Amino acid sequence: MPVRASARRAIVLDTSSRFQRIEDFLNRHALALAVALILIATIRVGATYTVFSHTNDEPYHIAAGMEWLSKGAYTYEHQHPPLARVMAALGPYLAGARSNGLKDQNLEGSTILYGGGHYDLRLALARAGNLPFFWLACWITFLWAGQMMDSAGAVIALFIFTMIPSILAHAGLATTDIAATASFAAASYALLRLLQSPGLRTGLWLGAALGLMIATKFSSLVFYPAALALAVPLWSYSARPALVRMLQHFRLCLPWFLVAVGVSFALTWSVYRFSFGTTPGIPFPVPFPELFSGIGAVARHNDRGHLSYFLGELRTGGWLLFFPVLLAVKLPLAMIGLIVLGYSKRVDRSQDWAFPVLIAVPAAILAVAMASRINIGLRHILPAFPFLAIAAAAGARWLLRQGRERGWIRWTAGLAIGWLSITSLAAHPDYLPYFNALAGDHPEKIVVDSDLDWGQDIKRLGQRLRELNAPSVTFTPTVIVSLAAHGFPPHEQSAVDTPSPGWNAVQLSEWKLFRMGLQLDQPELRPWPDFVQPTERVGRTILLYYVPPQPNSQR
Repeated sequence: MPVRASARRAIVLDTSSRFQRIEDFLNRHALALAVALILIATIRVGATYTVFSHTNDEPYHIAAGMEWLSKGAYTYEHQHPPLARVMAALGPYLAGARSNGLKDQNLEGSTILYGGGHYDLRLALARAGNLPFFWLACWITFLWAGQMMDSAGAVIALFIFTMIPSILAHAGLATTDIAATASFAAASYALLRLLQSPGLRTGLWLGAALGLMIATKFSSLVFYPAALALAVPLWSYSARPALVRMLQHFRLCLPWFLVAVGVSFALTWSVYRFSFGTTPGIPFPVPFPELFSGIGAVARHNDRGHLSYFLGELRTGGWLLFFPVLLAVKLPLAMIGLIVLGYSKRVDRSQDWAFPVLIAVPAAILAVAMASRINIGLRHILPAFPFLAIAAAAGARWLLRQGRERGWIRWTAGLAIGWLSITSLAAHPDYLPYFNALAGDHPEKIVVDSDLDWGQDIKRLGQRLRELNAPSVTFTPTVIVSLAAHGFPPHEQSAVDTPSPGWNAVQLSEWKLFRMGLQLDQPELRPWPDFVQPTERVGRTILLYYVPPQPNSQR
C-alpha cells in the first residue's frame, strides 16, 4: 500500500509540474501567442468570404458607406453611424466601385456588388473592411483579461474569444456588429485605464475610444451608461471605498474626462464630415444633425417593434427571454460551463474592481436588450462577448490552479478547451447558423433571420442546382440577388400554399418568417413546407424539394 500511495503522489506531482510548465509557457510567450491566435482566426474568417453570398443587411451598409466615400454625403438612412459602413465600402471603392445614385438603398448596394462582373472580389473586399475591428476586439479582450488575471489568463481568454462561432461569423460580414463589439470594449478599457492612471495620454485614449464607439453603432450609447450604472454600485459594495478618497480621485480624473469628451466630440463630428444643420426635435442648428436624427430613428424603430420569429411564434414586440435563450443555444456548451464556473469562483479576489466589472457589463447589456422590442439576432448583444470570454477563461484558470490533491480537476480544463476547439473547427465555415446540441436538429423551430438564415446560402444553392442539371427552379429569395449571376436556371416565384412541379427551394427565413407572416392576414393559408418533406438541405439554411410533375403538367 505505501508503494501505491507513493506512486499516486508521484503521478500527481508530475501532473502538477506539467500544468505549471504550461502556465509558465503561456505567461512567457503571451504576446507571440496572442498574435498567432489572431492570425489563425483571421485566416478562418477570410476563408468564408467567397463561400457565402451576401446577407440581408450587407448591401444597405455598403451603399451608405459608398455614398459617403464617392459623393461626400450620408443620406440613405441614419439609424447607423457611418464609420463601419465606410470601412465596408472602402475596399470596393479602392477597387473602382462607385455610387450609382439609385434611390433604393438595398438595390444600390446590390448593384455595387454585382457591378463590373466582380461580385466575389467586391464582396470579399467589403467583408475585409471588418478585419481591423475584429483585430481590435481581439486585442482589447487580451488586454482586459490581462488586467483581471495574468498573461496566461489573457491568452486563454483570447483563445476562447476567437473560437466563438458567432464572433467569427460577424467578423466575416460587411455589417456593423463586430465594430460595435470592438469599440464598446475599447471604450470600456480606456475608461478603466483613465481611472487607474489619470493623465493626458489616458484622457486622449478614452476620447478616441468613445468617438469610435459613437461612430459605429447607437446601441452602445445605451449599453455603455447602463454598464457603468451597474458596475459602480457593485464595485462600491465589493470594495467599500472611503467616500472622501473617491471624491479626491474623481477630482483628479475630471479634467481628463473633459479632455476625453472634447476628443470624442471632434472625432464623431469628423466622421459626419463636420456637418451642421437642423434635425427634427431640435429648434436650432446643431453639429452632426444626422446623429440626432439617427438616434430618433432607432427610438421610433424600437417603439413600433420589428417582426421576428421565436419558438414558433411571430411578434413585433419581442420576447423577454429571446436573448437569454439564444445565449443558451448559440454559445458552445463548453464555454457555457466555463462561464458558470468563472462567475461562481470569481476572477481574482485581490482585485476588488475585477469581478463587479465582469458581471456588470454582460448583465447590463442583456438587461437593455431584453427590454428592447427589436429581437432580430444575438448579434445585438455581441459587445458582451469579450467579457463572457474572460469569464470563461477565469473558469479555466480556476480549474488549472487546483491543488495537488485534486490534480484530476485540472484535466477538465484541458477537456473543456479541447471540446470548444473541436466544436469551433467543426462549425467551419458555417459559423452564422451554428447552434449547440441544446437546439436539437431543427434550430429553425427556435429562431431564424440573422441567427440562422440571413440569405448566405443562395450561392451554394446555385451551385447545387447546376450539379443536379435542374432545368428550372421555383424560389423566392429573401435578399435582392442576381440569381443568373450565381448560375441559377430559369426560375419563378414560389406559391405560399402549394409547391410547383419540379425543383423548389425554400429559405428557412422565408418559410418561418415571411410565409408565416402572410398568415397574420390570411389565417387559412398554410405554408406548404409545413407538411412536405425536403429532398435535401443546401448548406444549413435552404431546403430543396423535388416534386414529380403530374402526367398533365406542362413542366
